Formats: sequence, structure tokens, C-alpha cells
Amino acid sequence: MMKLYSNSTDPFSHRCRIVLFEKGMDFEVIDVDLDNNTEDVAILSPYSNSPVLEERDLVLTDPNIINEYIDERFPHPQLMPPDPVMRARARLFLKDFESALFVHMKDLEAKDLKVREIAKKTVTNTLIQLSPILEKQEFLLHDEYSMLDVAMAPLLWRLDFYDIKLGNQCKALLKYADKIFSRQLFDEAMTPAERAMRNII
Repeated sequence: MMKLYSNSTDPFSHRCRIVLFEKGMDFEVIDVDLDNNTEDVAILSPYSNSPVLEERDLVLTDPNIINEYIDERFPHPQLMPPDPVMRARARLFLKDFESALFVHMKDLEAKDLKVREIAKKTVTNTLIQLSPILEKQEFLLHDEYSMLDVAMAPLLWRLDFYDIKLGNQCKALLKYADKIFSRQLFDEAMTPAERAMRNII
């Protein structure tokens, strides 16, 4: 059985939990503090502050690598495109999202107000640029729910928590977010602490 060492509020752990629930296979989620590793996590990955997946003698720490491994190991429903060209494009989008959005997510929770404000401005501007794409298609990779939507979902869920306000120019993005949040498996992948971020019990 796969074991995911996951933090209950960490957006990158959230991303991995979404994929596990989408696949509908047997797994165990172990809640840990990734910033202050428990003994088990320290043995598996002494330098990691990201989710850790363990299966037999395999240990993975990067959320993108974890999710691609799960997707290949359990190919139904497939979250990365089967076509090599589209799969390469999906990986390129994920890489762009990492540098333009996800790298700033830790700063959105920083104690330093200036750091938080810079991160908020950067993330807000990037999301505004993304919104027109969703006026033309249902999901980020055309009309199929994919790993790109999985990666984006934890950030969109936390917008209120991060005090990020999106105006009318992001109507398509907010509608898209609601569509993702309405998925039953998205709801099942959330922890109580994550539900509390939007005052949902």
C-alpha cells in the first residue's frame, strides 16, 4: 500500500492527495509536520519539506514526480495526456506554473508583511493573465480535467485564506474554480483544516 506523508494545510500535499483520491486505489495518508520532520519522515527524506510518497522500497519527494508516478502506476482515470506531444506541453505548463505561481505560495504565508504583499501581487497578476484561457475552454488543458487542474486547485481553494481578491476580469477563472471544487473526489481529498480555510465543515 502507498503511504503519503502529508501536511494537513500544505498545498503541495493537497495536490498529491487529490491525485490519490482521483485514482480510487488503496493508500494511507499520514499527517505530519513537514517543517519539523517526524522521525519516520526524517529517515525517508531528511532534507524535504514537501510531501513524501513511500511504496515498498521507493521514496519520492517532489509533488510533480509523485503525481506523475501515481498517474503511470494507476492509469485510470488518466491525468496526464496519453499523446507524447500533449504530455510534453502539460509538463511545460506545470514548469511555468511552478515558477510563476507555486514558488510564491510559501511567501503568501510569510510573517513578513512586505514579502506577503509582493507574493500576493505576483500571484494575482498571473491569475489575471490566465483567466482569458478559461473563457475559451473548460479546463487548463482544453476540455479534459488533467494534472494542470490538480496542480492549480489547492492555490485557488486558498485565495480567500491568502487574502487574494480577483475582480470581474477573472470571472472565467472563478467559474472554473467552482467547477473543480464541485468534484466529489476533490472534497474527499481535503482535510478539516483545509475546509476551514473557506469556512466549510
